[in-house]
Amino acid sequence: MEEDHIHNEEENLQGNGSNETITRVTGMFKDWFLDYASYVILERAVPAIEDGFKPVQRRIMQSMKDLDDGRYNKVANIVGHTMQYHPHGDVSIADAMVQIGQKDLLIDTQGNWGNILTGDSAAAPRYIEARLSKFALDVVFNPKITEWQASYDGRRKEPINLPVMFPLLLAQGGEGIAVGLSTKILPHNFVELIDASIKHLNGKKFTIYPDFPTAGIIDVTDYKDGMRGGKIRVRAKISQMDKNTLVINEIPFSTNTSSLIDSILKANDKGKIKIRKIEDNTAAEVEILVHLPSGISPDKTIDALYAFTNCEVSISPLGCVIEDNKPLFVGVSEMLRHSTDKTVQLLKLNLEIKLDELEEQWHFASLERIFIENRIYRDIEEEETWEGVITAIDKGLQPHIKHLRRTITTEDIERLTEIRIKRISKFDIDKAQQKIDALEEQIAQVKHDLTHLVDYAIAYFTRLKKEYGKGRERLTEIRLFDDVDATKVVIRNTKLYVNRAEGFIGTSLKRDEYVCDCSDIDDIIVFTRDGKMMVTKVDAKTFVGKDIINVEVFNRKDKRTIYNMIYRDGAKGPSYVKRFSVLGVTRDREYDLTNGSKGSTVWYFSSNPNGEAEVITVYLRQAGSVKKLKWDLDFADILIKGRNSKGNRVTKYPIKKIELKEKGISTLKPRKIWFDDAVQRLNVDGRGELIGEFRGEDRLLIISQSGVLKTILPELTTRFDNDMIVLEKWIPKKPISAIYFDGEKERYYVKRFLVEHEGKEEMFISEHPKSHLEIVSTDWKPMVEVEFTKERGKDRKDNLEVNLEEFISIKGITALGNQLTREKVNQISLLEPLPYEAPEEVPAEEIEVVDEDDISGNKTTNAPKSSSDNNSDDDNQAEENGQGKLF
Repeated sequence: MEEDHIHNEEENLQGNGSNETITRVTGMFKDWFLDYASYVILERAVPAIEDGFKPVQRRIMQSMKDLDDGRYNKVANIVGHTMQYHPHGDVSIADAMVQIGQKDLLIDTQGNWGNILTGDSAAAPRYIEARLSKFALDVVFNPKITEWQASYDGRRKEPINLPVMFPLLLAQGGEGIAVGLSTKILPHNFVELIDASIKHLNGKKFTIYPDFPTAGIIDVTDYKDGMRGGKIRVRAKISQMDKNTLVINEIPFSTNTSSLIDSILKANDKGKIKIRKIEDNTAAEVEILVHLPSGISPDKTIDALYAFTNCEVSISPLGCVIEDNKPLFVGVSEMLRHSTDKTVQLLKLNLEIKLDELEEQWHFASLERIFIENRIYRDIEEEETWEGVITAIDKGLQPHIKHLRRTITTEDIERLTEIRIKRISKFDIDKAQQKIDALEEQIAQVKHDLTHLVDYAIAYFTRLKKEYGKGRERLTEIRLFDDVDATKVVIRNTKLYVNRAEGFIGTSLKRDEYVCDCSDIDDIIVFTRDGKMMVTKVDAKTFVGKDIINVEVFNRKDKRTIYNMIYRDGAKGPSYVKRFSVLGVTRDREYDLTNGSKGSTVWYFSSNPNGEAEVITVYLRQAGSVKKLKWDLDFADILIKGRNSKGNRVTKYPIKKIELKEKGISTLKPRKIWFDDAVQRLNVDGRGELIGEFRGEDRLLIISQSGVLKTILPELTTRFDNDMIVLEKWIPKKPISAIYFDGEKERYYVKRFLVEHEGKEEMFISEHPKSHLEIVSTDWKPMVEVEFTKERGKDRKDNLEVNLEEFISIKGITALGNQLTREKVNQISLLEPLPYEAPEEVPAEEIEVVDEDDISGNKTTNAPKSSSDNNSDDDNQAEENGQGKLF
């Protein structure tokens, strides 16, 4: 219909005598766009799997080879030479060349080539110089096995693909955006690629992961072999310089120090983190100092930097290459296998060419010897024509050529005629034979290599690793990441207010009641007098329901916060008591915590972050024959159940008021804490090694190899240094035993001591630069074995076993200790400790019996039984008889 309309319109315009015509562009758009898309994909953006180069990169490398004379060339000169192969823009050629040069593999650079760490750009092409690296000359070029094609104007020949004998694409990485597709191949480690190629040639499995020039830390859990749909997480390496200073020494790939600092400042401006100032001391290596205000936790700030800044980035690889002029989506393992197999083919082709050349050299050397040794050159003295000369030489050679490996051609005879008289006169038969023997040895070696091609390829890769692998060790550390909960590390950057009567909460209600500090990503939980509950995101002003009785920041995964509540069922119904936690809820949905009867109201409500159970006094109104108008109720007698539980009946009579009689203590078991060595973090999810059960004030003992110890509260956000050697629950009365070498006195000393200052870092060895910690033990009765150094001319002394408890009494942490021995010590080993019954820890009160897992699952516990949700008539009678406690 549309085409008919256009056709009719064209006819109408022509019929009216107009000079205007309408040309349909449908076919033009279809053909030209596809041609353009194909050109961008094949000729610009996507590298070829054969050699790992995009076309402009390949032309740059060929141009550098053309100009190579061992000296540096101006980049501007190389750019101009490259344009003879294809009229790329000079800026794009220079940019592509700088990118190759910054990867420090194929090009030796001279001058200011920019800085990948800071993002500084390179100097102009006329100021910087380059030449091919030894590695590039070794593995990239071989004109004898290169396929050539005409350049764009037919004046030159350019390589279709360079004969690269190395997985170059994976070593350098590649990125490009074409029309309709893109590619993002991450760089991998040079040495690991060679190792993986050797494993593939040996028929073994291999796995390769990215390695970045900016170093950093990566989590490759979801790498998926670099294919579409995979991703990696990359983090900066952040350490604590002192209690108020963090230092960033390595940055994530795809960032630079400028963009990283900008993201930190932006997070600070938004109130996600709090910093005092930031310094960039980056030169040859990254050094960014982040200064914190006093009172700000460095551990939480590190997590916040990962959560809210470019200190952690996610990179999605996409393995797309060109194979046979078509895009191919493939993983990095397959790329490596393809490259390795291609290298084997190129090595075979190179050996075959070398074999042909050697056999040709052997053939002519043999002919030359026959020609001179048998004086065949004298047979041509009487010949007057060229044909006669050729015939005479051929006739003279025939008796002596049975051992040759191919027939003699006219070209062979013509070469013999070109031998000079001087060479004939100085011909040495022995040297000629030695040359032939050497050629035969070389031919035999090449044939052996062709027969054992895989072994030859393995030796080739091994040579590359030996010659070029030094200094190319892995920079990026592979580690599992712990997920940072943004709500736990974000700075409380705003204040929450509530208007209880009208039912509004928000950060803009500054004239109303202040509740607490919060962040702009927090969730808020609200309870109202009619027994309703809602969780909503913090905002400027939100209506949640009138008569608010409790409002606080909500943690969705918090199992330890327990809510205690007494409510009346309906306008005149009985009252119930319940204890519950709130875990999974839908935001902005209203939940009814009562039995659902109209007119229900909450008599009493408390929020308890550690499952505390208080004692309250219940007062009844004077009604009928009720004798007991007042009694105490202990929430410790009530089981913790789900929020939908009806609860246990308190009384069927009207309640006058409820008063708090006694603050509660926790009814939860001590919290079990584990240490996950893979991510170097504490957790309560059962991952890793169990550290112990912790009550409110229990602490962790941390001892480092540097001879420093401290005790800290077990916060899940705590980060641990790499030199930590002891991590356990701290028992204040348990002594610590240490053997250390004193650098000043050059002797080993023993000391036993107790931690003297909670929460403070203390060094327990001497501060001399040569002092070092040899052994530390937290056993009650540790035993060590001392092995002495053998003196010349004497027998080695027997090993000495030492009971450290008997050797020295407990002293102060700063004491020097007792000298272990005057003899020279070869080694000190820790033995099994002596048996000792450690004093039992003070047991938890009998009411501390509820496990966190029981809260949501309604499992049975050892708590005293309370009445069921549906009390019997006997229970009601007990109330009337004045028995205040529930049964």
